[in-house]
Amino acid sequence: MESGLKKEKIVIYKNKKNQAAVKVYFDKETVWLNQAQITALFGVDRSVVTKHIRNIFRDGEVKEKSNVQKMHIANSDKPVQFYSLDIVLAVGYRTNTTRGIEFRTWATRVLKDHIIKGVTLNQKRLEALRGARLEELGKTVKLLDRSRRKALNPDEAVGLLDVISNYAKTWLILEQYDKDGLLEPRGPLRSSEQFTYAKAKEAVEALRNELVKNKQAGDLFASERGRSFEGIISGLEQAFGGQALYPGISEKAAHLFYFIIKDHPFSDGNKRIASLLFILFLNQNKFLLRESGERKINDNTLVALALLVAESNPKDKDVMIKIILNLLV
Repeated sequence: MESGLKKEKIVIYKNKKNQAAVKVYFDKETVWLNQAQITALFGVDRSVVTKHIRNIFRDGEVKEKSNVQKMHIANSDKPVQFYSLDIVLAVGYRTNTTRGIEFRTWATRVLKDHIIKGVTLNQKRLEALRGARLEELGKTVKLLDRSRRKALNPDEAVGLLDVISNYAKTWLILEQYDKDGLLEPRGPLRSSEQFTYAKAKEAVEALRNELVKNKQAGDLFASERGRSFEGIISGLEQAFGGQALYPGISEKAAHLFYFIIKDHPFSDGNKRIASLLFILFLNQNKFLLRESGERKINDNTLVALALLVAESNPKDKDVMIKIILNLLV
């Protein structure tokens, strides 16, 4: 393999008695020296180093493929062959054990510093990348939000939109009628009313009956798999060390929506059920509408979110939750 050298990857090594001063290159979490540098490091003839390296490979002590690479350096027309720390130390044990041990101690310390700095830098880059990705996903959701119903060609998407547009709205109207009034546009920071398993189950069963009657769902629709659904609902109120894991209405709603889609507590219909319960939960806690009276997340956006969450990598759970939370602001 060939690569170029960067200045920030070069460190000057000097032993305690200043008997050797060589440039050490860092790459792929190890150090690299060429034959001339190994010769200077251990104070031996170059032919001796060549012989030992050949024997190291012959005896299978170190694998050549992953421990040798060609690099481009200044004042050299051709790539120069470099050897990893494992090879350097193997040569040291055969020629100058004292210098070999001293170099190993130094290299281990410097490598640790480089790795720590590299991890820190990579974390910053990762955070920036995830931030950009979050923004990009947000743009995707907004783009899908602008799409008209005819753009939602898959039957699944259209069926999902039907549930959100029709059955969820029916539930909202009935609940508002029972409470004798419309909802306040903005609600408290925390849930004012617990969303119980019994209430959620009642809503799901009503949805199932309606869809089956209209031949929009099969026998497996809303069929619970074990007690997963009950666990998701009860988990919204769980706490650790006296602190709620999902303290706000938005956090509870986002996790309710996400877990029902990703954990598949039902044999069929998870996205439709998640969308319905998401709306009902926000409505119950007076957090569904903006001050203008419009829904914080409209029908098309909710369809886009459901499909986005369903197709997302589980590793991106936090990203999905953040998107939902941002849309609820």
